[in-house]
Parts: sequence; C-alpha cells; structure tokens
Amino acid sequence: MPGPGPRIGAVIAVLALLLPAACSSAAAGCEVPPSHRFDCGPERLLARAGCEARGCCYAPVPSGAGGGPPWCFFPRGYRSYRAENLTTTARGYAARLRRVAPSFLPGDVGTLRLDVALETESRLRFTLRDPARQRYEVPLPTPRVSTRAASTLYGVQVLEDPFGLVVSRWPGGQVLLNTTVAPLFFADQFLQISTSLPSRFISGLGEHLAPLILDTAWTKVTLWNRDMAPVPQVNLYGSHPFYLVIEDGGLAHGVFLLNSNAMDVVLQPSPALTWRTTGGILDFYVFLGPDPKSVVRQYLDVVGFPFMPPYWGLGFHLCRWGYSSTTTTRQAVANMSAARFPLDVQWNDLDYMDAKRDFTFNKETFKDYPDMVRDFHQRGLRYVMIVDPGISSSGPPGTYKPYDDGLKRGVFIRNATGQPLIGKVWPGPTAFPDFTNPETHEWWHDMVKDFHDQVPFDGMWIDMNEPSNFVEGSQDGCPDNSLEKPPYVPGERGWGSGRCCSGQQFLSSHYNLHSLYGLTEAIASHDALLRIRGKRPFVISRSTFAGHGRYAGHWTGDVKSNWEQLSYSVPEVLLFNLFGVPLVGADICGFLGDTSEELCVRWTQLGAFYPFMRNHNDHGNRPQEPYAFSLAAQDAMRKALHLRYSLLPYLYTLFHWAHAAGETVARPLFLEFPKDPNTWTVDRQLLWGGGLLITPVLEAGQTKVSGYFPAGTWYSLAGDSTIHSKGQWILLPAPLDTINVHVRAGHILPLREPSFSTAESRKKGMALVVALTPDGFARGELFWDDGESWQSFEKGDYTETLFLAAHVSVGRGLGAVLSQILRAHSHLDGILLEAVTVLGVPSPPRQVLANGARVDDFSYRSDTQVLSVPVSLPMWEQFVITWS
Repeated sequence: MPGPGPRIGAVIAVLALLLPAACSSAAAGCEVPPSHRFDCGPERLLARAGCEARGCCYAPVPSGAGGGPPWCFFPRGYRSYRAENLTTTARGYAARLRRVAPSFLPGDVGTLRLDVALETESRLRFTLRDPARQRYEVPLPTPRVSTRAASTLYGVQVLEDPFGLVVSRWPGGQVLLNTTVAPLFFADQFLQISTSLPSRFISGLGEHLAPLILDTAWTKVTLWNRDMAPVPQVNLYGSHPFYLVIEDGGLAHGVFLLNSNAMDVVLQPSPALTWRTTGGILDFYVFLGPDPKSVVRQYLDVVGFPFMPPYWGLGFHLCRWGYSSTTTTRQAVANMSAARFPLDVQWNDLDYMDAKRDFTFNKETFKDYPDMVRDFHQRGLRYVMIVDPGISSSGPPGTYKPYDDGLKRGVFIRNATGQPLIGKVWPGPTAFPDFTNPETHEWWHDMVKDFHDQVPFDGMWIDMNEPSNFVEGSQDGCPDNSLEKPPYVPGERGWGSGRCCSGQQFLSSHYNLHSLYGLTEAIASHDALLRIRGKRPFVISRSTFAGHGRYAGHWTGDVKSNWEQLSYSVPEVLLFNLFGVPLVGADICGFLGDTSEELCVRWTQLGAFYPFMRNHNDHGNRPQEPYAFSLAAQDAMRKALHLRYSLLPYLYTLFHWAHAAGETVARPLFLEFPKDPNTWTVDRQLLWGGGLLITPVLEAGQTKVSGYFPAGTWYSLAGDSTIHSKGQWILLPAPLDTINVHVRAGHILPLREPSFSTAESRKKGMALVVALTPDGFARGELFWDDGESWQSFEKGDYTETLFLAAHVSVGRGLGAVLSQILRAHSHLDGILLEAVTVLGVPSPPRQVLANGARVDDFSYRSDTQVLSVPVSLPMWEQFVITWS
C-alpha cells in the first residue's frame, strides 16, 4: 500500500481472506515445499498420530547435520486468530484478534489487542497484548509518539482470517514482513509469530559466535543470557533481538522485538524467520532504512545512542587473572614502561579482593592498594578493577557491610518465601542485588562510593552478570512450578543456570527479567560512577541487552587463545556496533589456554583496531603481555600500538558521531557499500568509520592476506602504495610485523604523534593524512574536548573542525587543504599542526604555501604521488595550505 501522503484508506488495507476451517482435502493443505514448512511441534518431537491430532501435516524428510525441515508442519491456511473491529487511532490503527480454534498450548489467550503505530516516516511499531490482563513488558525507555506520521516509507495490510500483518516498502511494494506464512500463537508462556524474509542476507540476533551474515538453512538462534565460554551455535552472554536484512539492490530494513524473555529465533531457507518467546508481549519495531546505515540509526533512535567514552578509555588496557599482589601489578606496569610500550589503563581481576568479596581488598597481598592506584595516577595512568554482582552472604552478621546493609534495605532478589535467594559464585554463598529496584541503585552507589573513598579507581569492570551461578537456581533448589518448567524451553542448554526463574524482583519475576540483569547493573554502575567522580563513567560489562551501549561497553568474554576465536572476533565486534555498543573488543591473545607468539602478534595487530583494546589472560597461562615475547615480536606489537595511538583523534571523532548521531565506529563493509553485493558477507575485514579499511591476518603461518576492496581508490596508510579497485579481491603482502591499513580516497584523517599514554599524547602535535579522490577532493573532521567531562557535547564545551581539500589538475595544477572551525573552544590551544601528507597528487608541485608563507622543505615522491608538507600551524586557528 502507498505510504507517502495521507490518502484515505491507503495506509492500511483490510483484506478478508476467508479461508475455510479445513481445506477441501488434507493433502492439498499439506503440499508445502520443505523449505517453506513451519514446525507444528516446537516444544517436543511428535509422531504421526500426535502431529495429525493437532491438525498438522506429517512428512518425514532427511535432514543434515545442522537440522532440516520439520516432519510435523502446519498446513496452508491453519487458523489461529481472526482480526475484527479495525479502527483508526491517533497513532495509527487498532483491532481485536479473536482465537477461532483452541491451540495445543496451555494458557491460550483468547482475545488480543493489535495496535499499529505509524511512529515516523521510517519507523513502524506494532504490538499484540492481552487486553484483559496486564502482562510483563520490558522496562526500556523508548520514544513516546502520540500522533501518526504524515507520510511513510511503508504500507501495511491487516489480513483478517487467519490474521496476518504484511509490511511493504513504499514505493515499489517489496514485502518486508508477511506474518501470514504461519499461524500466530499467544499463550501465557509461549508466543510465536513468523514472517517471510525478502532476502537470505540477515545479520544480528546476538550474542553468538557466528559469521556476520547468519545461515538461513534451519538455524536456531537462542537468546537467553548465559555464562558460557564462546563456542559456535550456543547462546552466550547477551541478548539482542534485532536483525537487519539487506535486500536486492542494497536496500535494507530492520526488525526489533522488544521482549526480554528466553526465546528462540528460527531461520529457514524459504527464506523466513520465526520468533518464539516464553513470556511478555509481542512488541515489534520495523525500520525502513532505506539503507543499512539508516536502519542502525533508526534502531538506536529507539534503544538509545551510545555513551561517549573518556579519551583514556581508547588507549591500551592491560589485565590478567594472576596479578596476585600490588608488587606483581606494579611490576607489569614497570615492565611495559621499560619495554617502551604505550599503556593507559592497568586492571586487576579477583586477586585484589579479600576472599573474593566485592568492595574489599586483601590487606596482605594488596596492603598498599590505595597507594598503588594513586601512584598510577601520578604516572598518567588510570585504573579499573573487577566487580561481580554476587554479594557474599556467609559471613557473621555485622562483618560485611555490603550484605548487612543490603539485607536491611531489601535490595536482593527474593525466593518464594521472601528471603534472599542464595546462590554460589566466587566467594561462596552469595545473594544477588536486584538492580530493577531503585533502592538497590542507592545501595550500590553507597557501596561503590565507600570503596572509591579508599581506592580512587577510574572505572568498573562488571563480570559474571548474566547472572552467573555455580549451582542450579539456588542452594536450596527451586520450586516446582511453571516458571521453572515452562511448556517450551528455548535452546538446548543453559535454562536454569542462573537464578531460580521464580525468584522475585522489584519489577517482575526473574523469569521475565533474567536477560536484563547485566543491563540493569550497568545502568546502576554508570550512574554511581557519574555521581561519585563527576566525570564520564567507564564501565565494561560481559552481559548485555538492547540499549546497553547507552551506559557501558562490552568485552566478548572468555575466548580461547586460538586462531578460530581471533577470526570470530571480527564479526563479533562488527555486530556489537550494529547493536549500538561500539566500545567493544575481545581479550587480545585470548583468555583461555596458552597463546603463541605468532597468534599474539596477529591478535595485537587486530586488537589495535578493536574500539576497546585490552590484553587479558587467565591465571596459570604463559605470560602474554607485549614485553613477554621475543624482540622481533615486541617490535611488531609496538608498531601496532603506535599505529593505534597515532589514530586516536580519528577514533575519538568516530565515537563522538556514534554518541551524537547514532553512527557506528567499527563497521562492516556493507554499511558503506550496500549496493556492492560482494561486501555483504565480508567479515574478515573491518572499517573504522567510512575512511579506514583494516585487513588483518587471521590464520597461522601466513605472510600474505586477501582483502576485498570496493570500487574506488585506496591508499596504504603509510603512503607507499595505491589500489585503484573495480570492486575486487586483492592479495596483499603481510609480513609478521605488518597489518594492512588503507585510507579511502575522499577522506582526511586527523592523527597525533603517539606517546606512552593518552595523557602524554594529548600534549603532542597533530598531523593530517589527506586522501584525494581521482577528481581531487577530500574532507574530514575533528571533534575535540577535554576528554572526560560529562556531556561536553551537550553543553557545547568542545571544538569541532572541518578539513577540506581540493586539487585541480588542469592548467597549473592548483591544490589546497584548509580548515574551518565550526565550533571553537580552548581545548586545542597550544596544539600545533606539524605535518600534512597528501596522497594522490598527480604532479610535483613547484611551490607550497602555508597561510601564505613559503614552505621550502616539502617533499614529493612521483612514484607514489605523495606530497609531504612539514608545517607549524596553530590548530586553534583556521589555516590554508596550497600548492601549485
């Protein structure tokens, strides 16, 4: 249906498909191609008799190792709900859905309310609720819209019997969602809705160890947060029920199901997708793009733009479980300095705690802990330590304030008898704070502040917050009820590994809130740090949910030290950028098991281009700090770290645009080149913004690497080679000391002289790399502030500079690079621009001027067409550099 314009009756059409209750013949209804079959026995395997008793079709077919079509499937026209009483509302449309035949599930909801909201031109929302009973809904703040959009990029059809919703792209009529492909189910603990997909190129639905583009050949994706060392095909630490589909021609749309219950998402090759969740309501957002970049931005409009990290958070972080004292921790910092490696943030794992209890430190091995942190601050370093959510409950009353105070204030998750639910984590018996309770936020703030008053840490690393538990449910077991044993259990593993699902929290049962635990702890930690330090909070969390990026970053958990995990880290980082969590990275060199020198070098090179860069190691493993390897390996790692530190002004500017405009930082190639189908599946390379392409080596023993270069001109960052690509794979030399980094023509990158910390490097001079297009144009930006003040952008306390370059080859061959200060503040005062490198200058200049003054010591290489101009220009003033 047409979207643009408020044509009467044109936005929603009601098509009455009055199908008979039974097909004229069972065989006719069962003539469904295998790839189009939808499972009629999702909760258990059915034999023929049980299948046909449900009115379904039974046809055994061979299946592959990854599964195959269901043997028991719905016939065409299988009736479930009928749409009635369609009415117009201020926001769109509403209808009543009435179940016309009982389902095979307990707790059927017989009547539903459908609300369709035309929220914006490119965003549609529709919800299915029980009008007779308030059900749990995710407490995520989302935009409140009271009127319908005047024009839309989509049309909607409501089909009457069986009920279905069809969403089409307008203009063109491409069907994006069609829920008539399978029946709707809405029972108390089982909600299912299916849709066709316009393409098999679907990405999202994290967190899993998976390629960037998911396999639609009968793949089941489970979302239920779980403490699980990453392996393929299982649910991991986070839940992000959002997907993005790339359509023919490079158009794209996205879908977000705002539901936090345990769920499965089933992909099948027709292609189609089935959502199966175990509670809540069906609350869908559809984003029309029309390009992938717009889809991500529209999703972030709903769940929130990312927080702005402090500048120091983009430096190099070092950690291991096994820095067993302040002496060993200090020694690691000293060794980094002696080996001349940059380091910004030193971390400690559980080693610092007294008996592994939060908000304590060991008075023997860490007796000078507060002094150590202050000493780090004197050296320009920052400090972060681990904090787990589980609070030790086994000490005598009056001996451990976090538990005693929490008990008085009623902040813990409760069991069926109203007592704190006791599980077991590192310190032994533990209670779990309920971060959906406002009082818990106050208590958490008080505990964090008490500890910060002793140890002036700079950020928090929140781990084990799926939440993890070493016993099933609780030390006393769990009740025997439907929350513990639902009629449908998503996935194959992990149900019950956490709290008892019937545990009671402030907002609802843990059954509904489990996958929000990490997000709610991240919010409490973010808010506590802001109140205590008065500066930008820095929180890194293992467990995540939609909207997490507003408050914290993420590391990808307990990855193994192997090449497979190195390779998988690229799509993982890219996916979390699509999810709005740009501050993300994997443990460099791996966490579980011993690394090797070659693996650690290659991982450090790739890790230099993780938005969040941390080397972290498990206890008992061989050392993997950069200084622990041969001199040749150290040189290669130092080179990668210097590369990162030189690029931090560019990276910081990308984070600004993520925070201010919903952009991505590390991005898949398809986000920049959606019209090139070759980019859609590329997940062994990544872009920083639109201007920098990184092609890492991800396999052992390789000194060459193949990378895809979309059509255009690409310059090596070092300026020693140029690629004019027609859209092709190119084999690049990649000796062990090299990671291939290319600048896209048309971009200007602000760089900074690297140093041993960001505190030092911020005082150094800056440089520009100008990558001209063949027709002689480039642009770039710099966002700059003090690097840590809260809401500096929102308060206008920043400097923003635009860089432009142009070269005209005709006549005398004139060229110029200039700056335009869009917003001025004092943050760049005293900082000089010291060098400008222009890539793609076709002929040698005879004269170069900087602000009208001759530059005599410029250089030009005709073999690479690189012009190098040393200058000394104040960055706080506008400048012009010309050549002729």
